[in-house]
Amino acid sequence: MVILFIVLGFLPSFAWLWFFLKEDIHPEPKKMIVKTFSAGALAAIFAVAFQFLFLNIFKTFYIAESDPVSFLSFSAIEEIFKFLAVYLIIRKNRFFDEPIDAMIYMIIAALGFAAVENVAVASSITNFSEAVGALTLRFVGATLLHALSSGVVGYYWAKKLLCQVSSIRCQVSSIRCQVLIFKGIVFASLLHMVFNYLILISKEQILIYPTIFLIIIALFIFWDFEKIKKSPNNE
Repeated sequence: MVILFIVLGFLPSFAWLWFFLKEDIHPEPKKMIVKTFSAGALAAIFAVAFQFLFLNIFKTFYIAESDPVSFLSFSAIEEIFKFLAVYLIIRKNRFFDEPIDAMIYMIIAALGFAAVENVAVASSITNFSEAVGALTLRFVGATLLHALSSGVVGYYWAKKLLCQVSSIRCQVSSIRCQVLIFKGIVFASLLHMVFNYLILISKEQILIYPTIFLIIIALFIFWDFEKIKKSPNNE
């Protein structure tokens, strides 16, 4: 049963992984995909540890889990660890040779991160049909959210790479290039926080608002994909 729940937990991530990899005009090596996915999964463990640490700190200051400070902090922790998982692996890798790779690898790591969360959720449910139902909701909810929010970070990372090339050509050092990844993490954390808040207020009702929110973000992400793919340095 444990193995079955593990397989179920990974299925949503694998489905989205297949979908997003089709956006890569120059497919990445399978070895790098596995390595990045695994790094994202490992990052989830470290993120949970830090979240528990912050949870205890917030309790000391009487800050509730539903407080905006908690929502933003927990979201930022996850986005930062997903970014670090990718940055430490691919920043000097020879396969990281196009701006769009930043988006692809960030999404791959995010799906590894989500897979660990999904396994944890599935393992906490003893009823098989309930586990399937929960993971179905996470397929169109939390798993997609992780991919999209990390896609935002990847987009700003790609913009940083393009910005650096432009600065070199113009022989001008641009501080603006250096803060783009930070902006991406901030935006991704805010999106993550809003989604979590929408889930909280939806409760047992139809998750119409979180779904609409993800659809809007997805449209922007695919627009970002197209912009990066059309950039001169990604030809």
